[in-house]
Amino acid sequence: MNAPRRRTHPSADPRPETGSRAQGTLQPANGNKPFTGKLWSRIVWTVKVISLPKSGVAGQAYTLPGKEAVPQELEAAIKRSQNYLLSEQKAEGYWIGELIVDATLVSDMIAYHHWNGKVDKEWQRKAVNHILSLQLPDGGWNIYYGGPPEVNATIKAYLALKLAGLPVTDPRMLRAREVALNLGGVPRMNTFSKLYLALLGLFPWDYVPTIPCEVILIGKWFYVNINEMSSWSRSMLVPLAIINHFKPTRPLQNKVNLNELYPQGMHERDLALAPDPERFTWRNFFLWLDRVHKFAEWFAENGIHPFRKRALKKAEAWMLERFEGSDGLAAIFPAMLNSLIALKALGYPDDHPQVVRAERELKRLEHETADTVRIEPCLSPVWDTAITLLSLRESGVPDDHPRLQQAAEWLIGKEIRFRGDWQYKNPADVEPSGWVFEFENKWNPDVDDTAMVLLALRKVPTTNRQKRDECFLRGLKWMLTFQCRDGGWAAFDKDCTKGVLEKVPFADHNAMLDPECADITARILELLGYEGYDLEHPQVQRALRFLRERQEEDGSWYGRWGVNYIYGTWQVLRGLRALNVDMNQPWLLKARSWLESVQHDDGGWGERCNTYDDPVFKGQGPSTASQTAWAVMGLCAFGDPHRPSIQRGIDYLVRTQNPDGSWTELETTGTGFPKVFYLKYDMYRNNWPLLALATYRKLLTGEPIGG
Repeated sequence: MNAPRRRTHPSADPRPETGSRAQGTLQPANGNKPFTGKLWSRIVWTVKVISLPKSGVAGQAYTLPGKEAVPQELEAAIKRSQNYLLSEQKAEGYWIGELIVDATLVSDMIAYHHWNGKVDKEWQRKAVNHILSLQLPDGGWNIYYGGPPEVNATIKAYLALKLAGLPVTDPRMLRAREVALNLGGVPRMNTFSKLYLALLGLFPWDYVPTIPCEVILIGKWFYVNINEMSSWSRSMLVPLAIINHFKPTRPLQNKVNLNELYPQGMHERDLALAPDPERFTWRNFFLWLDRVHKFAEWFAENGIHPFRKRALKKAEAWMLERFEGSDGLAAIFPAMLNSLIALKALGYPDDHPQVVRAERELKRLEHETADTVRIEPCLSPVWDTAITLLSLRESGVPDDHPRLQQAAEWLIGKEIRFRGDWQYKNPADVEPSGWVFEFENKWNPDVDDTAMVLLALRKVPTTNRQKRDECFLRGLKWMLTFQCRDGGWAAFDKDCTKGVLEKVPFADHNAMLDPECADITARILELLGYEGYDLEHPQVQRALRFLRERQEEDGSWYGRWGVNYIYGTWQVLRGLRALNVDMNQPWLLKARSWLESVQHDDGGWGERCNTYDDPVFKGQGPSTASQTAWAVMGLCAFGDPHRPSIQRGIDYLVRTQNPDGSWTELETTGTGFPKVFYLKYDMYRNNWPLLALATYRKLLTGEPIGG
C-alpha cells in the first residue's frame, strides 16, 4: 500500500469551553428558550457571497472565509442536545439505544417456549400484549413502521396468539386470518419460517429446503463453501443444519394447528418451491440438488450416511467455538435462538452450562415492563457510542471533557485483537483489529463500525495519546485491507459476492451475501480525507470509481445500511467533501438536486423502507429527525450555509426539538436485510441531528468540519 501524500496524527482539535462541566453537562449560553416562529425570518444575515473552489488539496478541511454570528436558536438547540445526550451516557462510559423491530421476534419466542414445553404464563401475557399492540387496523402485521402487512410477520403473530390461547373466533384473529390468506398463507412464507413451523409439526419437513450438515466440510478448494456466505448467514445456517438433521418436531400439547392458513388445505400440492420457467437455471439446478439431498437424508437418518457423523461433530464444534468471546452466536437473535434449539436437538440437558448461557444471552435482549415484553435483535453499544461521541465532539464539547474521555477509553477497550472468521476471505498480513456493533463478538468485527469508531477516536486523544494513536493506526490499517476488487468496502467480509449463492433454495432471506456498498465506502473515504489521503492515492481512486459507477440515474445512491437513498446519498457527499473533491462537478450537483427535490414542505426529509421494494418511492415518507439530519449534512458538503434547502432543514430540526433536547421519531430508518428485516435505532433521532446542527454551525463560523 502506498503511503498517503500527507498524514496527520489522529489528534483532537480543542475548542474553548463555553459552559460548565462541573456536573457533566454543558449549560446553554443563551438559555433553554423554546423555538417559536420561523428561525430564518427573524435573523438578519450580514455575510459575503461564497463561491466554492474548483479544486482543493486533500487533507485540508474546507473552511469559509470569515466568520458569521451563530443564531441564538441554533446555539441553544445544540446545547440542549448536548445536555440530553450526556445525561443518557451509561456509568461505564458508553451509550446504547434500543433497536426497535417488528413483532416477529416476540412471536418466535412464544413458539420456542411452546416447543420447549416451558411456558411462563405471565411472560406470555406480556408478549401477547406487545404483539396485539402492533396489529394493523386491517388485522395484519408489518415489518416496518407505516408499512403494509407482511406474510411472515402476520402468520407468526397469528400462531403466537393462537398458542397463547386467543380463540380463533376473536375479531382480531379473524381479521389476521383474512389478511394471511390474502397474502398467500403458509405456502408463501420464507424457508426459515417454514422450518420453525416444522419444529411444531405445522409444516411438512419434506417441503422445507434441506440445509445439509456436509456444507461445513467443504473448504476453500471449492467455488461455493460456507466462507463465501455472509457472516450472519453462516451463523444462522450452521445450527439450522444441525436442526435439519435431527428434525426435532415436538407436537403441540394443546393440539394447535394452522390448517386454516393453507388456502387449499395443509396437504395442497403447491407446498414445494416453484422452479423457474426456464429449464436450465441455477435455481432449478439447486432445486434438483435439494431432492438429491432429501434422498440422502434417508441414509443419514438410518446411520449409514458416510459423512454425516463427521459433519455433525464439526458443526457442533464450530458453533461451540464461536460462543466464546461473544454475546451469543454472532450476537444476533436468529443465530442465538437457532443455536439454543440446536443444543437441545444434540441432547444437551437444560442445566448444561452452554444451554444456561444461551438462554441467559437471549434474555438480555428482552425489555420487560409491567404489561409488555419486547425483544431486540442484538445490542448496539459500540455503534451508538461512536456516533454520539463524534457528534458531541463536533458540536464543541471539549476533548478533555471527562465524559468524552471515558467514552473514548471504553471504545479503545473494545478493540478486537483476534483473527476471526474474516481471515478466510482476507488473509492479509495485518495485525488483527476492528470493532463490532455489540458488546462482545470477537469472531466478526466489521468495517462499518470500525470506520465510525476511528472517526470518533481521532477527535479525542484521551489521557494516553500514544495508546490512542497506536490503536487508531492499527484499526486503520486493518480496515484498509478489506477493500474489494471493485474498489468498494462491504460490512464484514471481503469480496463476499458470489451471486450463485442467492439461488439456493434456503436463500430467500435475502442475506446470503455481504456486498460492497456506497455508504460504507464513502464513510471510509470521509475518514481517509480527514487523515490526509489525497485523490491520487490508489485506494482512494478505486473507491471513487466505485462510487461513480454506483450512482443512480437521478443522482442518488442506494443506502445498504440505512433507509435508503437519503442515507446513501448524504454519506457519499460528505465523504467526497472530506477528500476535497470538486463539488461543482455535474454528477455531484445532480446528487444535490435530487436531495433538494425530495425535501418536504415542512423543511424535513423522510423515506420509508418500501424504497427497497420499488425505487419509485424514493424520498417519500413522513419527515424524520434522523433523515433530515442526513440530508442537511449531504447539502452542507457543498459549502453554502445560505442555501434555502439547508436553512429549511435546520429550521425543521430546531423547530421539532423537544424541550429536553431530544427528538421524537416513530419511523423505521435502519436496515437489516433489505426487503426482509428492518429496525429503528432509537439513538438515531438524537445523535445524528446534533451532528447536522454542528456541521451547519461550522460552515457558518468557518471552522473545519472533521478537523
